[in-house]
Amino acid sequence: MLEKILSKSIAKRIMTMSSRHGEIMESLQSSNSSHNNDTKELSALSPISKLYGDFQSVVEEIDSIDELKIQAEELDDAEMLEDCKTELEELQDRLSEIGEKMMEAALPKNEDDFGADAVLEIRAGTGGDEACLFCSELMSAYEKSAKAMGWKFDLLTVSKTDLGGVKEAAVSISGSGGSNYGGHGNEGSALGPYGFFKFESGVHRVQRVPVNDVRIHTSAASVAILPAPNDSSNKGDLLPQSELRIETMRASGAGGQHVNTTDSAVRITHIPTGITASIQDERSQHKNKAKAIKLISARVRDKLQADGAKKRGEERNALLGGGDRSERIRTFNYPQDRITDHRCKQSEHGIEKILSGSGERIGLVGTFAPYLRDMERKELLAGIEEDERIQTSKRKKK
Repeated sequence: MLEKILSKSIAKRIMTMSSRHGEIMESLQSSNSSHNNDTKELSALSPISKLYGDFQSVVEEIDSIDELKIQAEELDDAEMLEDCKTELEELQDRLSEIGEKMMEAALPKNEDDFGADAVLEIRAGTGGDEACLFCSELMSAYEKSAKAMGWKFDLLTVSKTDLGGVKEAAVSISGSGGSNYGGHGNEGSALGPYGFFKFESGVHRVQRVPVNDVRIHTSAASVAILPAPNDSSNKGDLLPQSELRIETMRASGAGGQHVNTTDSAVRITHIPTGITASIQDERSQHKNKAKAIKLISARVRDKLQADGAKKRGEERNALLGGGDRSERIRTFNYPQDRITDHRCKQSEHGIEKILSGSGERIGLVGTFAPYLRDMERKELLAGIEEDERIQTSKRKKK
């Protein structure tokens, strides 16, 4: 019955996951003890097991009504036959709804989408001062999106221009609660900061007339969204102190007398990878160190994940791309008052309204998130189908 509303590969995956849930339950009950790995897997499989149970219950109801329908036809009972048809339609709708939820529950999950904070790094690209001003506007838009979700938007480090633009900056977006906004999501599985912001990675291009010119200029800003340990997560998520070289120095640049009198600036190097993070924005060395550790943890974690994916031979997502900063993902066309996302081929009008966060959706991020998450969902489904085809081909060769 399951294969009538879902593809064969998805149906097979659902039944395998439900069966695995039963095996773990039986193992835990027989041993009268709990193993962390088993309980974690059990928790992940419980939603689909419950949905599969609901699905089977509805199927049994349909079988029962089908029998009544046959009796009604034999008795030529028009009223009873009509009632059976009505109830069958309702049950079929319920079956389709449960099937859709099961399909979502069966999709591979990225734990960072739900449990990780985000570190947002942004840099001005081509365009000089205009690119820096655009960077500043993007940062402001991201801050509005984060605060609309109830999350903290903390500046880690920033380099500004005399005109108020931003050359480069790093920001921590943290918090819990989240939302299923911008995606199908499973019941009880709310997106965290990383899951909500991750599709912002890439090059954002702006076309507009600068205040000091009459011609249209094209400028750009690159954005990278990195998963970071949640503030409430286990400290084991942070890098081991033995892998870090921490240096302190006197801060440079504008900032008052303390700049030249205290060793408040902190530079941390991750020895195995050579990745560094420098923070000097706070007067307190302790605060700068805490910010630098969070920034370098996110950078190293992102690199290790990327290296792991490359080692396993995983290809970049065909539709969404790999989140590379060199990949142009969005164009802000001010003369036509239009923002176009080149991945989902979606255009929205009202740039100022979207950037200000006053639209129906949650600002810039929320405007395109539903389309991008739907694309991701389709890619995951296609991946499951492809894996099943490969496995079937291997079995036939044997």
